[in-house]
Amino acid sequence: MIAVRVTLIAAAATSTVRRAAFPDDAALDSGGMRRARLSAGLVAGGKRVLISPAVAARQTAEALGLVGETVPALSDCDYGRWAGRSLEAVGSAEPDALAAWLEDEAAAPHGGESHRQLKARVAQWLDGVAAFGGQTIAVTHAAVIRAAIVHAIEAGPRSFWRIDIAPLSQTLLTHSHAQWRLRGIGSRQ
Repeated sequence: MIAVRVTLIAAAATSTVRRAAFPDDAALDSGGMRRARLSAGLVAGGKRVLISPAVAARQTAEALGLVGETVPALSDCDYGRWAGRSLEAVGSAEPDALAAWLEDEAAAPHGGESHRQLKARVAQWLDGVAAFGGQTIAVTHAAVIRAAIVHAIEAGPRSFWRIDIAPLSQTLLTHSHAQWRLRGIGSRQ
């Protein structure tokens, strides 16, 4: 028997995501909003719903017909002064800083949150959900979902970069017998 189910839904696309920039608190673009509305009804209701405070996550939840509690632990990674800037622009202006950020999970040359800090925050939240029990839907961001997967399967730090999370994808994690399991990525429950 599965005691805990967590369905992580990635926020729909924003213009920042589409132009390969570091996420900021942008609203959904028209394509993201349209796809989110088309996906309404694909997520079963009646469960505990938790939502990142970011505009894109709140708009995604609303478009999907989900009403829930805003949870700061589901916030996207804090990209500091890189937020909104393209990967290419940062790479041109700060190649050593970008390389350090990609190679060292403790690095935060942008002045925001390191990947180690992000993973610790998400792990604490996820383990709290396990203690709460039941079924939870969380509308959040690709980086948060990658961190949750890495924690759930106890993967190494470099694994974070080897997980692709598409906008509006669903990732299902289950918890039983004191262990997390990755049940599916892109699944519809």
